[in-house]
Amino acid sequence: MGEISIGKLLIVAVIFVLLFGTKKLRTLGSDLGCALRGFQNAVKEEPQSKTEATTGNQVASPSANDQQ
Repeated sequence: MGEISIGKLLIVAVIFVLLFGTKKLRTLGSDLGCALRGFQNAVKEEPQSKTEATTGNQVASPSANDQQ
């Protein structure tokens, strides 16, 4: 009774397509993919910035006074 079978998942997928349409679902999928990629990039960059701060390997950016 409480099992989720492939048939039930297909019925739910068909209902989603009928309710939202393929264009809207495609847009949602691409937006979700971009959000996940952004999250993964943020997670990868954070440990690098922490190790740079602890080892002191940060590159100093030139200030506005140095460029004049």
